[in-house]
Amino acid sequence: MTSETQSHQDELEKAAFVLKTIAHPTRLAIIDLLSKKGRKTVSDICSVLELEQSLASHHLNTMKLKGVLGSTKEGKNKYYYLKLMEVTQIISCIDNCNLSFTIYD
Repeated sequence: MTSETQSHQDELEKAAFVLKTIAHPTRLAIIDLLSKKGRKTVSDICSVLELEQSLASHHLNTMKLKGVLGSTKEGKNKYYYLKLMEVTQIISCIDNCNLSFTIYD
């Protein structure tokens, strides 16, 4: 395998990793919220998206561990923010696609 082929393969693997990480409706909603409103606490996210705190925390921690989100602590509050800003482009593409699915008999 040439170094160019390996480099391309590495890029594809990174893209797949990011897509797998964000491929959940709750995670997409969190990313969308953070991209539009900036950094938020778990409580803020739960309030806006009407989520249970344990569910929000699970998704936030997963995305943080995988490098999509970052966090900062200020006093007793932990604020989450988008670390991998490229995911907003993915969401924009999804929003701009008018996908329709037809089931054939």
